[in-house]
Amino acid sequence: MARVCQITGKRPQVGNNVSHANNKTKRRFLPNLQKKRFYIPEEDKWVTLKVSTKAIKTISKYGITAVMKEAKANGNLVL
Repeated sequence: MARVCQITGKRPQVGNNVSHANNKTKRRFLPNLQKKRFYIPEEDKWVTLKVSTKAIKTISKYGITAVMKEAKANGNLVL
């Protein structure tokens, strides 16, 4: 599986390492992804998602059902 958050759609970004002498070399900024299990009470089952830490905070604030519904509407959720 790629390094993509299944809720927010965050992906690696590209940038530069910049030395003291201002030399630039390419680098990647990877999202902080965690593999986490969430319980969906409406379906009475557990799902495992690869989510960013920002998505975990969003899920704890709004609930897994509302966040998954929003992610499906945006086209980010892939199960």
